[in-house]
Amino acid sequence: MTHTDAPSLDHSLSPSDSSLEHLDPHESHLEDLESALSDTLFESFDSGYYIGMMSGTSLDGMDAVICQFDSAEATDAAADKIVATHSQPFPEHLRETLLALCQPNGTAQLAYPVKNIILDQQPHSELEWFGWASREYAEFASTVVNELLQKSGISPEAILAIGCHGQTVRHRPNLGFSLQLVDPNIIAERTGISVVTDFRRRDMAVGGQGAPLAPAFHLDQFGAPLEPSQHNSGHRIVVNLGGIANITVLPASSAEQQAASVIGYDTGPANILLDAWYQYHAPSLDESLKDNELYDTDAKWAQSGQVNDELLNQLLSHPYFTQPTPKSTGREDFNLSWLQQQLEQLPEQTHAQLHPQDVQATLTELSARSLSDAIAAEATRLDMTGGELIVCGGGAYNAYLLKRLAALLPNWQILTSADFGIAPTWVEAMAFAWLARQTIMGATGNLPAVTGASKTVVLGQVCFA
Repeated sequence: MTHTDAPSLDHSLSPSDSSLEHLDPHESHLEDLESALSDTLFESFDSGYYIGMMSGTSLDGMDAVICQFDSAEATDAAADKIVATHSQPFPEHLRETLLALCQPNGTAQLAYPVKNIILDQQPHSELEWFGWASREYAEFASTVVNELLQKSGISPEAILAIGCHGQTVRHRPNLGFSLQLVDPNIIAERTGISVVTDFRRRDMAVGGQGAPLAPAFHLDQFGAPLEPSQHNSGHRIVVNLGGIANITVLPASSAEQQAASVIGYDTGPANILLDAWYQYHAPSLDESLKDNELYDTDAKWAQSGQVNDELLNQLLSHPYFTQPTPKSTGREDFNLSWLQQQLEQLPEQTHAQLHPQDVQATLTELSARSLSDAIAAEATRLDMTGGELIVCGGGAYNAYLLKRLAALLPNWQILTSADFGIAPTWVEAMAFAWLARQTIMGATGNLPAVTGASKTVVLGQVCFA
């Protein structure tokens, strides 16, 4: 029986819910209830199609994938595969709103009229913009899902669930909260598919950072234990280069030991500052250095500048880089306003001699240095002399950044997730398809050693279709 066949029931109950014990066993609905719960959770959903969706810190658009996962009992992660993909840029009005919501009081500058809403009822406060954008984001996500289904020829009935992370607009683990913007009710209605969202807050409820969430998936996909050999130490580190860079350290060991010893955290900026600085200057750039308005293609602009050591050292003095783990970060720490403040604090002569392309070159070095410093520190702590770096995320296509990583980490072999069968741009979306599957099956999705949580928990909230 598929999820669309299940009878209507209170989905707040689970098979282990103690409230079931108090039901009258002679009531006629009990057998149907237990049957529906059995068919809806755990047993029938361990293999099949799931959709994963991701729009990251860079806010360049939304990625969606249809994944086919093998049985939970399978030992070969390669049996899991992406069967269809789709990506779409955000509508400009939605992207502008999301960017504004990422900054304190950022919506004060928003003035464009919202479609289908009369002028005197337009959003006026940050909370109203958040509510409007949650619906708009969900409508856009629904369109992306339906286009993905049409493109793949797969029917909605064949999809077991959608994992949609939503858009993080405020991540404050030090205050105990993280806000992801999306209305899953809209997606469930527009697609006819159950939706799993709100992945971070259950981990935070047990003392975790709620991030990063991908390491559990990295362990599942890339964590096959390796035996050290003459040519390979057996150690692996997965490096995600999205807006923020994060690492998942997978020491060579048995599967059980590896699951217990995996480490993961955000190391600092990857593309977020590079994209923000590029977009700020893109209108005035020479056409030979500009293939688009959103990012520095092939790092052409960065390579036309020179790294400024004085600026680099100042940027590296950000307290996040020396903060102990577990830790996670985002636009709250690394944004264009912070960068401009750092530039203003430079000696006047240094600031006057800096060209915009020199800042871009220095930001590339900041990403490479902060990441390589974190990897080197973990290698020293775990006595790893080298191994494989498996790079994913949009930054995996920045050959200049990978070249700098290779120079800073000469004992590590630089690979990408494509070498393991997953294109770098689809890894995060696939991770949320996998996390949705964990939730639907009632399986845990966090790694306490990564997030700092006190225990493993089932992540996410489910909006059933």
